[in-house]
Amino acid sequence: MNLELDTKPTLLSSSDKLFTHTLTDGANTHHHHHQRRRRCSNSSSSSDAKPRDAPTRPNRTQSISHAAAETYLVTRLSFILLRYLGVGYRWITRLIALGCYALLLMPGFLQVAYYYFFSSQVRRSVVYGDQPRNRLDLFLPANSGEPKPVVIFVTGGAWIIGYKAWGSLLGQQLAERDIIVACVDYRNFPQGTIGDMVEDVSQGISFVCNHIAEYGGDPNRIYLMGQSAGAHISACALLDQAIKESEPEKGESITWSVSQLKAYFGLSGGYNLLNLVDHFNNRGLYRSIFLSIMEGEQGLQRFSPEVIIQDKSIRDAVSHLPPITLFHGTSDYSIPSDASKTFGDALQRAGAQVKLVLFEGKTHTDLFLQDPLRGGKDELFDHLVSVIHAGDKEALDKDAVAPPRRRLVPEFLLKLARKISPF
Repeated sequence: MNLELDTKPTLLSSSDKLFTHTLTDGANTHHHHHQRRRRCSNSSSSSDAKPRDAPTRPNRTQSISHAAAETYLVTRLSFILLRYLGVGYRWITRLIALGCYALLLMPGFLQVAYYYFFSSQVRRSVVYGDQPRNRLDLFLPANSGEPKPVVIFVTGGAWIIGYKAWGSLLGQQLAERDIIVACVDYRNFPQGTIGDMVEDVSQGISFVCNHIAEYGGDPNRIYLMGQSAGAHISACALLDQAIKESEPEKGESITWSVSQLKAYFGLSGGYNLLNLVDHFNNRGLYRSIFLSIMEGEQGLQRFSPEVIIQDKSIRDAVSHLPPITLFHGTSDYSIPSDASKTFGDALQRAGAQVKLVLFEGKTHTDLFLQDPLRGGKDELFDHLVSVIHAGDKEALDKDAVAPPRRRLVPEFLLKLARKISPF
């Protein structure tokens, strides 16, 4: 791969072949159950999710009931999580920093929250499966004319605090460019372990592939994107599905195909858990907790896409995968940019079509939060839109004259938040 460094994003691309590729209170029961999973976990059938004759929104009583149930569940699981965390000073320090960070960015968060809860363009908590948190949010463009391209987005959150609403800002801004965004929720630890997360995300992808036309989406223009832990989980789901499709003799149920995805975008992700476990431990995600999330020491390898892609026995799966782009900031200390570099190298060696885009000086949250809240020009956002609208002259013409995104947070608050960010 050739690396080009300048003041703009650093581009690293290949010219080879095609790519991309609960724990409830009983932790031991889940560990035993997931020992039977191979590699990146089994994708669950989304055919169980009943087709909808017409998109409907839950009434107020249903929404309140669902919110109350989710609040109770999250509260109970928080206490379970506290028993795992103990009183380690690192995570307590980062928890305090997280609170201060959120407070500084609150002017922007409140505006996004208003849009999320009151905009008619947002369909919240669409059910895609029968497990807890098997719901997704849909962000729909105001223009309901021709079928729209779709981005399936999987949020991050250290496998512990992920939530579909974290993708609201991205959903709002892409919807302004006539792109539908589906933010997929999934079970987090300790409600579930990594196998459950991959299974949930795969089922969410299946639902979108099979039902997005009912919401005005174009089933032939679907893109998969994940951020941080969400990038890892979605990469596992994608690779696991490709492996299934390359082994038809096993007769596994296929409810969606990687051929239905135009591309995969991984933002600030970690793809080799063996290389990250000690790094996370030093930053407050203690090894004992991380191993519980990943279903033990063996899970570190079984759920590492970078390791799996190097297995020559699954090389046929690579030909099933769409192109992939990995985005990363060079000043990311939560997950160093080397995580995307080495994954990109492994993908290229396996014959994948892969591009690595490095943003000089950007941190873990710059690309996903501070830059979008700042408004104006955003190189990551522009890159995504240009790929999604490639070949659509009308959409590209509209993008060329689109007004700059408005600022949501004053600059001095953004700079303070960047300094104290726990990420």
